[in-house]
Amino acid sequence: MKKYLTILLFLMLQGLYAQVEFKAVPSRTKIGVNEKVRVEFSMSQDGDNFVPPSFQGFDASGPGQMISNSWVNGVRSFSKSYTYVLMPKAKGTFTIGQATIEIEGTVYKTAPFKIVVGDAVANPNPQPRYDPFDPFGMRRRQQEQEPEPTVEKPNEGIHLVAEVQNTSPYVNQPVNVVYKLYVSNTTSVSSFMEKESPKYNDFWSQIEIVDGRQMKVQNGTYNGQPARYVVLRKAVLYPQKSGRLQLEPLVVELNVQVPYGPRDFFGRQALRDVKTTATTGKRYINVRALPEAGKPEDFSGAVGNFDFSVVPGKTTSTNGESIQLEVKVSGKGNLKLLSLPKPVVPPALEMYDPEHKEDVKVPLTGMTGSVSDVYTLVPNAKGKYPIKAMSFSWFDPSTGKYKTRTSDEIMINVLNVPVSAATASAKNVSGKQEVTATEHFRYVATKTSLSAMGKNDFYGSGVFYTLLLLPFALIPAVILIRRKKEAYDSDVEGNKIRTNNKLAKKFLTAAKKELGNKEPFYLALEKALHNFLKAKLRIETSELSRDNIRELLLSRKADADTVNDFTRIMDNCEFARYAPSSGTAMQQDYESAVSVITRLEKQMG
Repeated sequence: MKKYLTILLFLMLQGLYAQVEFKAVPSRTKIGVNEKVRVEFSMSQDGDNFVPPSFQGFDASGPGQMISNSWVNGVRSFSKSYTYVLMPKAKGTFTIGQATIEIEGTVYKTAPFKIVVGDAVANPNPQPRYDPFDPFGMRRRQQEQEPEPTVEKPNEGIHLVAEVQNTSPYVNQPVNVVYKLYVSNTTSVSSFMEKESPKYNDFWSQIEIVDGRQMKVQNGTYNGQPARYVVLRKAVLYPQKSGRLQLEPLVVELNVQVPYGPRDFFGRQALRDVKTTATTGKRYINVRALPEAGKPEDFSGAVGNFDFSVVPGKTTSTNGESIQLEVKVSGKGNLKLLSLPKPVVPPALEMYDPEHKEDVKVPLTGMTGSVSDVYTLVPNAKGKYPIKAMSFSWFDPSTGKYKTRTSDEIMINVLNVPVSAATASAKNVSGKQEVTATEHFRYVATKTSLSAMGKNDFYGSGVFYTLLLLPFALIPAVILIRRKKEAYDSDVEGNKIRTNNKLAKKFLTAAKKELGNKEPFYLALEKALHNFLKAKLRIETSELSRDNIRELLLSRKADADTVNDFTRIMDNCEFARYAPSSGTAMQQDYESAVSVITRLEKQMG
């Protein structure tokens, strides 16, 4: 009996021993975007045809293979593993799929698992003390005998900072941000590149990225310690709303040379490149709202220190000569985001749409230069006509107060105008039309056309035969109309053009109704311009790039000045989403859009 029990127990142990275990074990399931994670696929029996998962969302290095086979008290212990080191490409939640292995004709699979990748951390996880590509552990034992703190912290002595000049600006006041990479004198960086670039939401931005060939290594200090640094990029930001606004971090990937292995006979240390990352972390700017107290009625969002002028080319006109009137704002501030006031002239002076000019530079200290609108005035009648005084208001952040500059009234003296212009002006002013009599008297009729009363013979009449033959006469017309209808329906390209024309008119009408409501107005105006382009140029929405539009318009014989005006209106629609706009500016943009569309229709046919 004992013999049978012994055999049964032996068979049970063999059955337990024969169970196969194949599993995937990650070192961590939550990491930063600049950290690494180790994944080990281990099995209890030797197998073939190992197929790893795709590691979507990660850069994978490996595999490192390790085999352990031992006998203890007559019991065999076997273990085999494949190890991968994963570096995330972006933030998010990623699923590591199943790995497969074939053991004695049976395919085994690991269970999938998820890894959550969050924001970059200041101190990413250290390099593993063991080397997955060292199956016998020789290098690991050497590291244990001679610790290498530099390998444990490859980013020690490396600091990526975003230096913000003003962390409490007003809305539309410039903020200077300089990104610097500091490296201590005991750290060696062989190369680096941007891994994640910041996006400046809620800011108007001007960015200058320093070319690697022009970077200069400078000496400085970080936290009181000597260090070398390079400037990676510079940015000038104009906040478009008040509150606590966030600057997204800049993440840089670096190759750092660190000591590796034991020293040689002469005490020299071998070096190897280790990949690591550095981040600026999130920065916050507390933006102050512009004060309501003392805000002028004509204030349109200008912030800075400006000078305002209204200068006519001349004040006397002879023989209907046109007069140039320049409305100009110069100084330092958000010049590209402000709206210029529009002059009010008498009806006898016909005013055309202005030519907008910009001479603006954007250094780190903020925008400087000037913007101007040049109007053309054409007199239609003799006399003296005043141009009312104009005012321009802005907020000066240095004093915390609003300022207003008012121009002088300008008197235009029209000595004489051509007769044709004077006549046309007189008709326009009076609003009356000249009526000429074409028939003074009518002669008495000498013949009559009488018809008998009570006659009602429909059968055999002209109307009877007309109604009888009319259906037969309409058959060719119906066939012709039907063919034209089929051709019209099959003309896909033509239908697209007609549909886009209708949409352009529809959105242009909608924009006119939304005057005074900034966002709906500029959205409708931009849609009207887009549909007009798609109708005239026969292009799709994906082809609506600035360079492509300009090239196609010029190839269709559109005037260069008209194309520039069209581009300027498109830019106005885009800038108006971030900058405050007055009702006068919206009216001006609407009139400019109608004028440009009309000119393009005439020039392109």
